[in-house]
Amino acid sequence: MSTDAIGLEHCDLLIVGAGPAGMAAALAAAPSGASIVVIDDNPAPGGQIWRDGPGASLPPAARRLREALAARANVRMHSGTRVVAASAPRELLLEEAERAWRLRWGRLVLCTGARERLLPFPGWALPGVTGAGGLQALIKAGLPVAGERIVVAGTGPLLLAAAATARQAGAKVLCIAEQAAFGAVAGFALGLARWPGKAVQALTLADAAYRTGSHVVEALGTTQLESVRLNQGGRLQEMACERLACGFGLVPNTQLGQMLGCALAPFGDSGTLALAVDARQATSLDDVYAAGECTGFGGSERALAQGAIAGHAAVGDDKAARLQYAERARWNAFATRLHRSFAPGPAIRALARPDTLVCRCEDVPLAALAGCGGWTDAKLHQRCGMGPCQGRVCGDAAQFLFGWTPPAPRPPLSPVRIATLAGLGARDPD
Repeated sequence: MSTDAIGLEHCDLLIVGAGPAGMAAALAAAPSGASIVVIDDNPAPGGQIWRDGPGASLPPAARRLREALAARANVRMHSGTRVVAASAPRELLLEEAERAWRLRWGRLVLCTGARERLLPFPGWALPGVTGAGGLQALIKAGLPVAGERIVVAGTGPLLLAAAATARQAGAKVLCIAEQAAFGAVAGFALGLARWPGKAVQALTLADAAYRTGSHVVEALGTTQLESVRLNQGGRLQEMACERLACGFGLVPNTQLGQMLGCALAPFGDSGTLALAVDARQATSLDDVYAAGECTGFGGSERALAQGAIAGHAAVGDDKAARLQYAERARWNAFATRLHRSFAPGPAIRALARPDTLVCRCEDVPLAALAGCGGWTDAKLHQRCGMGPCQGRVCGDAAQFLFGWTPPAPRPPLSPVRIATLAGLGARDPD
């Protein structure tokens, strides 16, 4: 790419993220006639929950939303596009494979989703160990796992979904180790009568390998994963396997909102921070809205309701937005129940040993962080968070283990070509 000046485009409404919330927001706003741009870093709309690929089978709802978006002449979709920085007020610097450009917006809806929470335990850096959602994404992208022995561990319904994806791809799922106690899981399941669709989904995903009150203790191997040691109801058991998929819930992706200046608020009982929004899904910044799992995670149905509210509100149709309030409240209640039932217990906080790496990029063990007074201290004196992931993994782990809150991120938000930065410096006057 040349270092010519970075071009400037305009839109009335910019939506960052094309998962369920982003697609719902665009469709809600489209009848207004506003010029709408939707950007997403995935190759196709759908977000993480409806990720497409050679090994994916999209649900009908995802296909309907895609088709509806494609039929709207005033909605432009830019897939494979990353947000680099806020290059000016009401303006983002964007980059895709072939070009970089600046996009100026009148109103903004953040639908940046969530990422998987990965927590340290002995052996978690071995090849063959991934997140539960990470394994799902790899299989949908075409990773061959047929015949492989897989253990899934952690907490939450994502474990069952990941196991089902692996089984459909021909893997042998040896165990699904859910750390929540039987009583918590049973209570959650009994309460699903209020959400019949979720009850049917739970029955569909039911698996004989599912074990409650169980958690990973250690991943074993020399150069790659060879076996997994589990605590099953107080009894240690070792299983030989080729893969371990381990996830402990989700963490809202708030980086872009934070960089813009949006306020955060605790979500759920764990103190997880998410973008703070009011009844109209408006953030603390004028003309900036947020929807979906960046405001707290609770499934695609909650994201769809929030996205519709945000889209209507962003184009001034508060009457249409209010029609979705009851649906949102229904799914907010589901989210609250989900968080309480699958909150990680004390045993999960004690998994890491003194020599267990917390920051895998910079090889920082737990013992090196014990004397640090906070995230900044750990970063300055131990280089925690200074590697390629820029603290996205170890920052979540440190917040869970020590209660540290990472500072607001600084640009660039994602890896960027030198030519893009050079072109930004040479940009034409507005």
